[in-house]
Amino acid sequence: MRMIGTIVLVIITTLFCLNVDALPTIGDINSAPNQHITPTYIEHCQHDTGSPNIVTGVLADYRGFDTLGETSVMFVAGITTVLILRENRKKAEKGGAKK
Repeated sequence: MRMIGTIVLVIITTLFCLNVDALPTIGDINSAPNQHITPTYIEHCQHDTGSPNIVTGVLADYRGFDTLGETSVMFVAGITTVLILRENRKKAEKGGAKK
């Protein structure tokens, strides 16, 4: 079963690496985001959001639900990690120090 997981991971990683060339170059002024949405954010951000900082306006107002979702995922991952580590500690204390 572990071998199948490894093979699937290698295939997915290979497909990802082969498709990276299709992504736009970073900073390319002719890419779709730089032609359509970026100028809109720059022109209308202060009026629409009331924030003088464009980054804060975009994250808090334009993409508020997305940011909330990302924060929620990180919170749940952190809580899950703490619970797993706590459970492992309880098992180790209950079973004694085994080597």
